[in-house]
Amino acid sequence: MMSRTQFTWDDLQFFLAVARSGQLSTAARQLRTSHVTVARRIDRLEFSLKVKLFERNPRGYVLTPIGHRFIETAEKVELEAERLQAEIAGGALIQRGVVRLSAPEGFANFFFAQILVDLAVKHPSISLELVTIQQIMALSRKEADLAVVLDPPKAGPYYFEPLTGYQLAIFATGDYLSRAGEPQRREDLLDHSFIGYIQDMIFAPGLDYLGDIHPRIRPSFQSSSIFSQLTATRNGLGLCVLPLFIAGQYPELRMVLPDVILDRQYWIVCHHDLLQVARVRAVMDFLRASVATHAQRFTTSDAHRAVR
Repeated sequence: MMSRTQFTWDDLQFFLAVARSGQLSTAARQLRTSHVTVARRIDRLEFSLKVKLFERNPRGYVLTPIGHRFIETAEKVELEAERLQAEIAGGALIQRGVVRLSAPEGFANFFFAQILVDLAVKHPSISLELVTIQQIMALSRKEADLAVVLDPPKAGPYYFEPLTGYQLAIFATGDYLSRAGEPQRREDLLDHSFIGYIQDMIFAPGLDYLGDIHPRIRPSFQSSSIFSQLTATRNGLGLCVLPLFIAGQYPELRMVLPDVILDRQYWIVCHHDLLQVARVRAVMDFLRASVATHAQRFTTSDAHRAVR
């Protein structure tokens, strides 16, 4: 009788890492091994199952139709394995592994990156990958585990909840206002240079600020990067709509027309399949707690409204 090769839970972990990233190198980094080992384990799994799970091409590994069906089974096994680990640990959730978070550039660089030390102290076994190119499709392909977004998904297998509201206002440097004069009403804004996003590259409706300020504003400098907009503003190029949690970090910036405040909302989103993964829940909990602790940075107050 011919012996049959058996696959193990380890093989499924390798399969899921490649299925979610599409790249041997990325999967190897997440699993802390070599890409050669990952390729060998995938080959072994396919041989054991007698099916082809991936198509190999120069751009990476792409799931076959059978691979797409198999991923649902593998994720169920993954979830049960994590639950078993929690039971073995006496009810204490095991939180280890890689979590990839997608977030807008402003939130990622001017808030979240500043509190990464707190995450490392609280969850030393979690490795974080922070992606600042926002794409909700990344969640559908499991290219990201979590996303902070400005607009929640309209449909799909996603869990989402509000993370925090935040506000924006018009800012400029004192030097710019001394040269160009300080606007006293919205109509005065049309006489000033504005800094904003490139219109046809705005990836989320929530970033379309200038139309809410005045429908006839046409920016003289446009960038897809909030960091570039901030730098131009700090160098006195003109007026710019900035989130309070960003502008508040730069004392040279003054709020213009303090009664003109825009309200926006950040949401946290993840694929339903990942909602019960302990390390993903741990990062979600950390995000909730962090924005609650720093809530005063996101919304206006008399101190923010005061002209410096």
